[in-house]
Amino acid sequence: MSATGDAPVFHPDLARARFMPPTSATRLNRRVLRALTRMGRGRAPKGGELVLLRDGQVSVRVQRSGGRGAGDAAGAATAPRILRPAVLHLHGGGLIIGSAVMGDALCRRLADELGGEHGGVAASVDYRMPPEHPYPTPLDDAYAALQWLAAQPDVDPTRIAVIGESAGAGLAAALALRVRDRGELTLAGQVLAYPMLDDRTPVGHGPDPRGLRLWNVPSNRLGWGLYLGAAARPRVSPGDAALKAGVLDAAALECAVPARRAEQGPTALAGLPPTWIGVGTLDLFHDEDVEYARRLSEAGVPCELHVIEGAYHAFDVAEPKAPVSRDFRKRQTGALGQMLGVTIPVN
Repeated sequence: MSATGDAPVFHPDLARARFMPPTSATRLNRRVLRALTRMGRGRAPKGGELVLLRDGQVSVRVQRSGGRGAGDAAGAATAPRILRPAVLHLHGGGLIIGSAVMGDALCRRLADELGGEHGGVAASVDYRMPPEHPYPTPLDDAYAALQWLAAQPDVDPTRIAVIGESAGAGLAAALALRVRDRGELTLAGQVLAYPMLDDRTPVGHGPDPRGLRLWNVPSNRLGWGLYLGAAARPRVSPGDAALKAGVLDAAALECAVPARRAEQGPTALAGLPPTWIGVGTLDLFHDEDVEYARRLSEAGVPCELHVIEGAYHAFDVAEPKAPVSRDFRKRQTGALGQMLGVTIPVN
């Protein structure tokens, strides 16, 4: 955004911003990027374990504080019962690329920092993706992983939070809605980093297109179009195309797209857990994220919105050492700590 109407002004900490491409995944490179971002997904994370769910079709990468593995969790059934807080992570990638491997470092850090005296558990689910597995499969996979996590003998099922970035944050928002609707599980909170919430992201609105980095409108329509099982066409949102094609009905579309669900009135979001949302002013998702936060607050859901002036999409991943990125991660961890009732050591 620029006060003079000239080129967008990036946050001063983000020195690489002007060298970043306007997007990452396209129709042409999607398959290549998908293969590259899924490397190593068949191996357990260092110091952690790889758990298979849903007849072996879905894997969950699990990290425990201090490197404790599955044997330690099983041993908790006979040892004095100590229940630990847990976090379920959902990776980004526009719903079409990426894997749970991207969450290894985050889960390792969260397991150590959020565990308090007795340690914590952090898991990242390798949900299946479209076009082979459109909605509701990715959301079903996330729910199955949450069920597994809540059933672990060393996990406190009342102290589980979800965290995600971009498409993963959008899935986390949809997952929180499903948990609320079904009433089978409990979430202590949701931490959403620049969540992908609305398939109708319009052309000509929001941040200056010249300031967009790593994700733009064409890529967004591609991701949503494949996820909702409808071809993305110019001037037609993927959700509308899915309705016209009979792929989804209105009720299913609202469950798939959190922003559409939110438009059903305050009761549509009432009862969701405490929420933290962070997004930059130069992020394609800025407007929809700010609107979702407003609707959460309107519904009586405790919601903290953190907006970073001049930050682009996934800036903290692209420039992890920048002070603004470090602050962004610290705010997320702090929010998780409050949700889980854990005091985070100040470094």
